[in-house]
Amino acid sequence: MSTEMPKAYDPKDVEPRWYAFWIENNAFRADPSPDDKRPVYVIPMPPPNVTGALHMGHALMTTIEDVLLRHKRMQGFNTLYQPGIDHAGIATQTVVERILRAEGKSRHDLGRPAFLERIWQWKAKSGGRINDQQRVLGASADWPRLKFTMDPDMTRAVREAFVRLHDEGLIYRATRLINWCSDCRTALSDLEVENEEGAQGEMFQFAYPISQADGGGEIVVATTRPETMLGDTAVAVHPDDPRYKHLHGKRLRHPILDREIPIITDSILVDPKFGTGAVKVTPAHDFNDFATGKRHKLEEINILELDGKLNANAGKFAGMTVKESRKAVKKELEALGLTRGTQKHALSLPRCQRCETVVEPMISTQWFVQMKPLAEPALQAVNDGRTVIIPAEWKKTYDHFLENIQDWCISRQLWWGHQIPAWYCGACGEVTVSRDDTVDKCSKCGSDKMRQDDDVLDTWFSSALWPFSTLGWPDQTDFLKKFYPASDMETGYDILFFWVARMMMMGLHFMGEVPFRRVLLHGLVVDENGDKMSKVKGNVIDPLDLIYGASFDQVVAKALPGAPPGDALTRFKKAYPSASQLGTGFPAFGADAVRFTLCSYSPQAKRIALAPKRIEGYRNFCNKIWNAVRYSMTYIEAVAVTEAPPPATALANRWILSRLISAVEASTKGIDEFRLDDASGALYHFFWDELCSWYLELTKPVFLAGSEELKNETRAVLAHAIQVAVRALHPFIPFISEELWHRVPRAVGMPDTVSLARYPTAIDGRLDAAAEADMQIVQNVIVAARTIRAEHEVHPGAEIPLLLRAADPSVRELLAREMVSIRTLVKTQGDPQIEPAGSPRPRGSVMSVAGPVEVLVGLSGLVEGAREKERVQREIKKVEKDIVVTDKKLSSPSFVDKAPAEVVAETRTNLEALRRKRTQLDEALAIADELG
Repeated sequence: MSTEMPKAYDPKDVEPRWYAFWIENNAFRADPSPDDKRPVYVIPMPPPNVTGALHMGHALMTTIEDVLLRHKRMQGFNTLYQPGIDHAGIATQTVVERILRAEGKSRHDLGRPAFLERIWQWKAKSGGRINDQQRVLGASADWPRLKFTMDPDMTRAVREAFVRLHDEGLIYRATRLINWCSDCRTALSDLEVENEEGAQGEMFQFAYPISQADGGGEIVVATTRPETMLGDTAVAVHPDDPRYKHLHGKRLRHPILDREIPIITDSILVDPKFGTGAVKVTPAHDFNDFATGKRHKLEEINILELDGKLNANAGKFAGMTVKESRKAVKKELEALGLTRGTQKHALSLPRCQRCETVVEPMISTQWFVQMKPLAEPALQAVNDGRTVIIPAEWKKTYDHFLENIQDWCISRQLWWGHQIPAWYCGACGEVTVSRDDTVDKCSKCGSDKMRQDDDVLDTWFSSALWPFSTLGWPDQTDFLKKFYPASDMETGYDILFFWVARMMMMGLHFMGEVPFRRVLLHGLVVDENGDKMSKVKGNVIDPLDLIYGASFDQVVAKALPGAPPGDALTRFKKAYPSASQLGTGFPAFGADAVRFTLCSYSPQAKRIALAPKRIEGYRNFCNKIWNAVRYSMTYIEAVAVTEAPPPATALANRWILSRLISAVEASTKGIDEFRLDDASGALYHFFWDELCSWYLELTKPVFLAGSEELKNETRAVLAHAIQVAVRALHPFIPFISEELWHRVPRAVGMPDTVSLARYPTAIDGRLDAAAEADMQIVQNVIVAARTIRAEHEVHPGAEIPLLLRAADPSVRELLAREMVSIRTLVKTQGDPQIEPAGSPRPRGSVMSVAGPVEVLVGLSGLVEGAREKERVQREIKKVEKDIVVTDKKLSSPSFVDKAPAEVVAETRTNLEALRRKRTQLDEALAIADELG
């Protein structure tokens, strides 16, 4: 590649070219060979849904994981970033059914085989698009190993796990109460139900008539779901409640249906202090009632069809929806004279996580996993440190979930997914669980009337096997031997229960070892105001719009589809105030800028408030890197670079090599500790604030007029610093670093791709505390002089007289040695004067103290006295006004007594600073008089 660099960096040109290069050169391949003795580092990619498109959460996850992988790969690890796609049972079936509805068809019109074929066709055409989008972000996955959870080898692993758990008695079939979504038409696990807290409902009271044979009268119950009384099979009271002792064992007449129900006593279900102290019991439609029914052997009467409408058991209310029947039952009870009042009641409303339909508890025969025997080893593994959860605060949540875990309902009434490997004999009813694709004969009676269970497994069942099923289990493959357990599992905290805990349980059970050494949990990407991104709010940002660029009209059309453009844009800009500063849309920031922005937030924060303006800042950082290398190439193109740092005698060269090592060590520490914000921040500070703002400026007078010996030393140090910095930055900004790697000088034998180059360590620089201390003095002097120039509005092109005083002879010697640097960066009239401290301030000069050095800048002839006086007086008025306001605040008891102590202390500190500044302004006023 030509080393001549274009003036501007263009990510659209660079990024696709280098990703293709990495793929062609197998840069991301893992080696399972037993002969490969490198240490191993593994991250199983959380498989995105086959229906998914890249959103900011995916972009964050992919970026974090890729930084970790690239860093370890550069450290010499044999890395595996195992990619995959999840078949996403409910979501995928819903997408294809929606397509069929548009054609005027349903899945039942096609039949199961044809419907499944239609889904496979859809997957081949549209599924997995998100993996291509992850490539755009730079994901360094071993793509030839891509796994789909419905691949034949993955299906085999799922069947094997099911059969083993069934044979061990840990999977069983039972008729129990489950969560039913009438819209998705399937059972849901407890984790797939989200409770809407504080929903407005009512507590409705009505009377059950006591049977005339038992003396007549009534007993009053209260419920938030009156329609379920159609399935009541008892009323419970507390055995010790004196109000109802005379009714123990009596019978009640159902006021609507022709049957009687008993009054039972139960100390577990009933709190005598709540409501009327009498509780209606509906075992088929309430989890607490179901348990009560089992204790008392009550009948379980299901009143719901699978579509959520009432069935024949509901009598004349059959065919009504739950909402319709609720009104109708209340009206019927009122007509019978049995209503006893209502009152508002806040309740927790269970909703389907996917479609938000209200979930109904319903009695059903389903398959379950017995969880407690699996949970105990998973708890122990985290407690004894075999797996560490970061941030540590999530361990309490993990423990609470596993300590209170319920059996897992794993069957789903869908067609798309892993069909349950159980066959029923039509002749004798025997259930056969098998690893085979088909079972033709009953193992008990020999009949060939065999039917496979229609249900499929919960998607999370196959996902729970992900860390080892993707490596070839149940076969003992080279990949499984080499890459299990994984090193890190990085994912969002919101699926700690859904996925992480289940992987822990399954990994320990089937492999006898934890599935990963660390669990790294990142937060939720939200808008600039901290609100969750959603299409309802119109604050969704497509990462590809940030990478490739898009007008705000295009952005909001995706964020709030169907809304009036003006309204959508207003909402969007309210969610992202800084977006208004970007003009009419997002420029093409490029993947590197998006990645570095995401790394600049703490991944451990629960909420990551994305600010588009920050992305612009890191796009500018990429441009800064490009321009810095472009400047440097003028001087370093022909330098023969070695891996070891070159000798350095000049202060600036010693200093930059020392700061380089501090930066790369801070970067490695941050990455290892899952603090990518610290890691990226250290490199940003080094490259922008130290390399560009200081070192490159200090090289200019050297290359302009320095000795040949100093020029050669500086060229070598600059070349070394640039190529080490490019290596250090690569995990964060892989594309621009790869482009620059092919342009900057590098040592013989270094890899053709920076992605396989060694990550920098302490051997790449030279820690030099003395150089850093001396450089700090020089920097403070330069900053002090520049500040005086700026504060007194000295023309940027003007040269200033500079006098430096220091009591310490060694400091004066240092200043003399660095005379050229100080003169150039301050822009002085000739060489600065250097003398011992203690003399009076020269007339017409301003003094600032920079550590051990007095910095005096002469303003005579550079600043007009009258103009300076006006400036100072304006500043005095402003400071005096601030003093009055601050003093008044501190004089107010309501502030001092009620504000947080740290706020009060900070306000007092500010007041002291204002008073000091006021004194300094008096001195400035005197200097203005001296200027005439």
